[in-house]
Amino acid sequence: MNDLDIRCEHKPSPAKLEVMGVDDWAIWKKEPSSFPWRYAQTETCYVLRGRFIVTPDDGMPQTFGRGDLITFPAGLSCTWEILESVEKHYRFG
Repeated sequence: MNDLDIRCEHKPSPAKLEVMGVDDWAIWKKEPSSFPWRYAQTETCYVLRGRFIVTPDDGMPQTFGRGDLITFPAGLSCTWEILESVEKHYRFG
């Protein structure tokens, strides 16, 4: 792994999500679309619904969906392709 790797935990325990305070994080929603994105700071998110592919500029596409706890590192440049409308909790830092 390098500093710009996306980390994903599939279906973390409800206890872990509670300890992290996920239910108190902001919510982001987006309809199917495709767009470039650059992370100025680290983002951690928990996917409530939807399915999407994130392709780092210099890497392989990764598919994510409901129940995934994902960390996108600061400095990552990528392209998002939302296949099914997404709803996720997120926090920066």
